Amino acid sequence: MQSTAQGFKLIKKIKDDRFDEDKLHQYELLIQLGIKDLQIAILDTQDNRLLFFEDYVLGDLSSHAELLDLYKLLFDSHQVLRAGFWKEVKISIKNTKFAQVPASLFLEEVAAEYLQFNAPLDAAREDVITCKNNLIDAVTVFAIQQDLHAWLNDVYKNTKISILHQSTALIEGVLKVSIDSEKMPLYIYVDRFRLHILSAQKGKLIYYNQFLIKQFSDYIKYIMLVMKGLSMDQNTSEVVLWGYIGKNSPHYQEFIKYVRNVSFGNRPTYLKFGYLFDEVQEHHFFDLYSIHLLHP
Repeated sequence: MQSTAQGFKLIKKIKDDRFDEDKLHQYELLIQLGIKDLQIAILDTQDNRLLFFEDYVLGDLSSHAELLDLYKLLFDSHQVLRAGFWKEVKISIKNTKFAQVPASLFLEEVAAEYLQFNAPLDAAREDVITCKNNLIDAVTVFAIQQDLHAWLNDVYKNTKISILHQSTALIEGVLKVSIDSEKMPLYIYVDRFRLHILSAQKGKLIYYNQFLIKQFSDYIKYIMLVMKGLSMDQNTSEVVLWGYIGKNSPHYQEFIKYVRNVSFGNRPTYLKFGYLFDEVQEHHFFDLYSIHLLHP
């Protein structure tokens, strides 16, 4: 199912021999939807083993309507995405229309007003959704197009579905990693065309933000800006890196000229991976895996 003519291309697929379509009732389906890419993971909740994984890149689109049509085309042609009766479905939305609000200040009835501090909201076409982090007392408020929201709820109307935000998953994943650490490194997730920067210590969030990347120099600019704001030293402060950047890539080699103490993040220990997943670099897809941690 690799098609550029249809507007999407399957970059990587892994299917564990233990995957059984007759056991969907004990599987958790994780989906991450972006405007440039889409990822899928399926795990067996009996032992938290990842059994199925796919990564797609999407073609250039000129409107939300085209994007939704492409999602529908991909789902309709997929072997299991439209299946019903999963134990649970968790869908993460990648967009910039979000805000994090301390739970002590949060009021559900004015959720849209929190969001409008950070991003414009088209109330006629967008719904406002909230989701919570488990490890910090905070609520993420974000927007989703109404037609996409309705379609997802219709596809999974026979199962438990949660719609979440990528930022919430990343924050939860980093907090989980930081719980047992006395240090306060800078955690970086390099996404396709976007940079996420976080700081946390012993399960407490210090900083989170995401930045649009147009050229490589933007990575360095934003990282230096955040490090300066957090009084971190570019030569000695620890930096943990996840995402779409390889150890031998020109971007990484250029990156370590400016930030010295860099290590790559590992896969989460709360999931099990069979030998087939050796094909996937350990520091990739940290945001996708972290969706599993959220329990709305």
